Amino acid sequence: MAARKSIAILQSNYIPWKGYVDMMASVDEFIFYDEMQFTKNDWRNRNKIKTPQGLHWLSIPVGAAIHRRICDVSISDPRWSDRHWNTLEANYRRSPFFDEVGAWLRPLYAAGMDNLSEINQALLAGVCAYLGIDTRLSRSSDYVLEGDKTEKLVNLCRQAGATEYVTGGAARDYLDETLFEQAGIDLTYFDYAGYPPYPQLWGEFVHEVSVVDLLFNCGRNAANYMKYVNK
Repeated sequence: MAARKSIAILQSNYIPWKGYVDMMASVDEFIFYDEMQFTKNDWRNRNKIKTPQGLHWLSIPVGAAIHRRICDVSISDPRWSDRHWNTLEANYRRSPFFDEVGAWLRPLYAAGMDNLSEINQALLAGVCAYLGIDTRLSRSSDYVLEGDKTEKLVNLCRQAGATEYVTGGAARDYLDETLFEQAGIDLTYFDYAGYPPYPQLWGEFVHEVSVVDLLFNCGRNAANYMKYVNK
């Protein structure tokens, strides 16, 4: 019997919420799908953190151009990284694991990268390393992109030797499930429900924030509040 291999294929996000990272941990290979169209006012270049004043957006400035691939998006203001780190420090320096997480996270902000895709992937690779997630990380550019919409995903799965494709529930609205069935690839919709609350600064608990909130507050114990990390 052939070995089983699960794959997820998603556009890179900027310091995404814990569910994104948990999906990464749930599969054997995670493919950054950054040859796709950049979408404005989306998760590619921004995310939320908690502050004493409520939720706050951290947005990487990328200019006004819309018609470009995610992997081609350049940063329009190099000062963004200092501003973001200073904001993180101001709001999380009281958290139990700020120093521990900051020891590896701060250098990533100071690395001077000017490509959005590279920034997102470097930060996510850092998160995975810290949490002991050994999923293989690759890029869609490592493979040949062929076909339309669902066909592209099926062909990526075939090239990577996948027997299972894992994706978010929103994909039900656009995936042609029959193409996966015809290719002999199982289709699984990731369940983001049921995450328990964790110790969190600044008032009422909120799930919809960047994974850095969980890391600063819980350190490697973050695995206790996720479904697949170190399971």
